[in-house]
Amino acid sequence: MSTVNLVYFSWVRERIGKAEETLELPAGIVTIGDLLAHLKTLGAEYESALEHQNVIRAAINQEHVDHGEPIGGAREIALFPPMTGG
Repeated sequence: MSTVNLVYFSWVRERIGKAEETLELPAGIVTIGDLLAHLKTLGAEYESALEHQNVIRAAINQEHVDHGEPIGGAREIALFPPMTGG
C-alpha cells in the first residue's frame, strides 16, 4: 500500500467536489489506468467525473503520462480533462 496526493482540475474537480486529497492506494494499483478504475469505485461523484476515463489526462510529479504509466514512487498525481482552446 502506498500514499499519494491526488490533485483534480477543471470539471474533474467540480464533479468530484474537491481540489485534492491524499489516498492510501491498495497494492493492486500499478498504473494510472488502474488508479482511474479504482477511483470510480469510491462513489457516484468519482464515477461521474471519470465516466469517460479515456479522455482524462494525467501527470505524475508534474510530468504528463499516459494511462499505462506505472505510478510507483509518485508523490503527486494530477487528473484533468483535455485542454480546449477558445
